[in-house]
Amino acid sequence: MGYTLDIDTGGTFTDGFVVCDGEARIVKVPTTPHDLTICFMETIAAAADVFNVSVEDFLYDADIIRFSNTIGTNTIIQRDGSKIGLLVSKGMGSLSPTEDDTGKPPLIDPAMVIELDEVTDLSGTAIEQPDSVQTLKAVQILIDRGARGIVVSFANSHLNTANEKTVRKIIKAEYPRDYLGSVSVFLSSDISAREGLAERLNSAVLNAYIHAKLARLLYKAGEDLRQKGYRKTLFIGHNNASVARVAKTRAINTYNSGPAAGLLGAREIGALYGYDNLISTDMGGTSYDIGYVRGGQASYALEPDVEGFACNLPMMAIQALGTGGGSIAHIEDGSLKVGPQSAGALPGPACFNLGGAKPTVTDANLVLGVLDPDFFLGGSMKLDRDKARDVILRNVAEPLGLSIEEAAAQILETVNRGMGQAVANIAENFSAGEKPVVIAYGGAGGLHACGIAAEAQTSKVIMTPFSSVSSAYSSSLMDAGHLYYSRVSMEFSEDLDRNFLKNIIDQKWQEAVRDMRGEGFAEDKLTGELQLFVRSGKGKRDVLIMAPLNFYDDAVQLSDVLGRAALALTEAGEAVEAGIWLETIALMVTAEVPHYEMQELPENTANVAEAIKAHRPLYVSHTSDFIKTPIYDREKLGRDSVVEGPALVESDMTTILVMDGWKMTVDKFNNAVLEEV
Repeated sequence: MGYTLDIDTGGTFTDGFVVCDGEARIVKVPTTPHDLTICFMETIAAAADVFNVSVEDFLYDADIIRFSNTIGTNTIIQRDGSKIGLLVSKGMGSLSPTEDDTGKPPLIDPAMVIELDEVTDLSGTAIEQPDSVQTLKAVQILIDRGARGIVVSFANSHLNTANEKTVRKIIKAEYPRDYLGSVSVFLSSDISAREGLAERLNSAVLNAYIHAKLARLLYKAGEDLRQKGYRKTLFIGHNNASVARVAKTRAINTYNSGPAAGLLGAREIGALYGYDNLISTDMGGTSYDIGYVRGGQASYALEPDVEGFACNLPMMAIQALGTGGGSIAHIEDGSLKVGPQSAGALPGPACFNLGGAKPTVTDANLVLGVLDPDFFLGGSMKLDRDKARDVILRNVAEPLGLSIEEAAAQILETVNRGMGQAVANIAENFSAGEKPVVIAYGGAGGLHACGIAAEAQTSKVIMTPFSSVSSAYSSSLMDAGHLYYSRVSMEFSEDLDRNFLKNIIDQKWQEAVRDMRGEGFAEDKLTGELQLFVRSGKGKRDVLIMAPLNFYDDAVQLSDVLGRAALALTEAGEAVEAGIWLETIALMVTAEVPHYEMQELPENTANVAEAIKAHRPLYVSHTSDFIKTPIYDREKLGRDSVVEGPALVESDMTTILVMDGWKMTVDKFNNAVLEEV
């Protein structure tokens, strides 16, 4: 077996998880915001280096490379996506995302929205088709105004896609792909088969808005790989916990793909212990992402909020807070605030010595002795304690009348309090008998795990040895897959039209066979599962249940699925007396690709004290003083080792702060389990 490499690009660092013959290594390089293909290739170089081979030899022997990135998220946040023109049905212009309550520029300029005469009724019948002359005039106006992509979103296109497809045909006949004046055309019906005018429109606009930047990145990354000798498929992480080749990736599929992978990884870690109620927390350089697993099912949003825009494209549900190692501390109306602004990779925290001039969470951790200035990322990056002290003094300590240490401690307490409350809010999704365990990860996760858990009143936290690159590690668990939606809108009962359902599923299966063949997988390697979106006969809200591929052909399976549908609707507060309707089906087809499997550690007889490599002063808030604290080498802590707090546990990629009143146990899977004493 050759190498497998999973890469996840974050706002501050780009992480790599590389495996060969069951041996896993992790790498981390600074993110290069101006060109993410640079840090992408630097991660590959670092991965090759840890196995002492050249990049060319590494890529020649690589079985698979999977890549997740934040370019979609960042493009939406920073409002630096493509200029989009929007064609909508008469009367839909007011639904367009031409305003933004946050003060940021809108996704679409009001002048870039044009209404067309077209009508499809609620039965899906096309009453009035778009006129070619009117359509081309509108498109030319949008192109003259600078449009680099055209989105077409018509009312009721989830019922009948004909009018949207007619417009695309008209545009492509006038602007063929091989002409320089050609523009990309995006149909809302290609993005979502579910109802919701504004939600479907937003989904299509967001996809188009981030498409060009993402396409440039991914195609360049693929070309850079080919120039170095890689001849296999570059797989891209999707937010439905699967991966696919670039040509079969829509831009919106990549939104939050890294955190979605992390949630999948948390579920797999929980499964090692038989835990199926979990909260996942990912603290990186720019954000704190929270998800959960309840009853073994990962949190899923049918109508997700994508950076403030309501969408109807289902994806794994992740709550993102603007808090991470690079979050900036500032005084606002006389009070200390931390985030959501971040120093990012450049200029980064002041202690990075790259030009940062504002205090961050990382600076506070350095000042208080949590971080070793000479052993950040295993010593590959030196931190400047004096600069950290200076920016905290000027921006926080002096305005609040505090010492530098007190100010730094308040920065960390503010962060832990905010994140702890967010975790506590997520925990409210669970009943009293479903007390969740926290799976903590991210480069800064170990620094704050105990503090957050204490604030959230959760008593157990699990951290893997790969927690600092957890989204990359979790990506290694993803299979190649595609999700296919189809509008159904039929009564869901034992008398359902089996032939109608079978024909739709068979059609989608053949699409999957064709697509997966293009990625190197034969039909006999594919497995499928259905996602059923059901609602009450009098309701307007869907709920999601899973079902086997041919559930409708087996009376027992059909009865079970119908029962679960009724239960899910009842739990959602929807009455089922008026019957149940199957609104939309989605076919998820996957092919298994190489995965990393956790290995059990051998029995350990070493004395824990032998893992102590040094002591250093650590500021402890309740004493308002520095305490001489043992520093443990994470690599020397074997199975069943127990570390009592206060203590620091260091590895090349992360540091775990074991607070006073807590202990850390290394279990048989080499995971660190943090618990209150």
